[in-house]
Amino acid sequence: MVTEPNSKSIDDLMALAHRLHAPAPEGCPWCLAQTPSTLADETIKEAHELAEAAAGDQPLHLAEELGDILFQLVTQAYLAEAAGSFGWDEVVSQVHDKIVRRHPHIFGDSEASTADEVLQQWQAIKRAERGAESSVLEGIPSTLPALVRAEEMQARAARVGFDWPDVSGVTEKIHEEVDELGLAASAPDREEEFGDLLFALVNLSRWHGFSAEHALQRASDKFARRFAAVEASCRARGAKPEELTLEQLDGFWNDAKAAERRGS
Repeated sequence: MVTEPNSKSIDDLMALAHRLHAPAPEGCPWCLAQTPSTLADETIKEAHELAEAAAGDQPLHLAEELGDILFQLVTQAYLAEAAGSFGWDEVVSQVHDKIVRRHPHIFGDSEASTADEVLQQWQAIKRAERGAESSVLEGIPSTLPALVRAEEMQARAARVGFDWPDVSGVTEKIHEEVDELGLAASAPDREEEFGDLLFALVNLSRWHGFSAEHALQRASDKFARRFAAVEASCRARGAKPEELTLEQLDGFWNDAKAAERRGS
């Protein structure tokens, strides 16, 4: 259960950021060495920790990670205010107005009864704000994880009608990309065709309604669990994995796989 909140406020966080960034020797040396760019890298790390907490069932952990993200944002706003660019009030005001503006089905006279209709409306408003010549794909960060970026591109393209009529077109495309990868003669060509194949597989996950990023993370977690079991089997026999044959290691792997399926 989440603990009852105390009397701390955003103003307290801003005061904390101010104290940490006070000139030396009063301020924190690490904080004083940071810039908006380095803090952005820290925010990315914190965002991944938040995503992991959100995927679990630990409210206190989630609250902690939300707090870490919040303090990153407050610190960025403090640095901007210290530089004379903008302050926390501008951040809050801008996002408040943007959210209201992009929800006309709630705050205006527009209609949107499904999540997909809301997303289509949101993207249309964004394009209108950016100008008639703006791309549907504009604003997708190139720094996103590759699978997430591909999924977002495909979803946006699909919302304006650029999509296969049914999933059979996607599976045919995957087979086509597999064939092209097999025919690629050079390393650069193989890399390009492999990228095309991954892109097509992301599209298949979108059609089936799940995240390719999450699916690959779960597959990686499964591999880690089973390989740890393989290593444990090796240790139980007084051996290291590199001292055994592939056939022996594969046998341990199959044992781990069977144990998982039995729920042991």
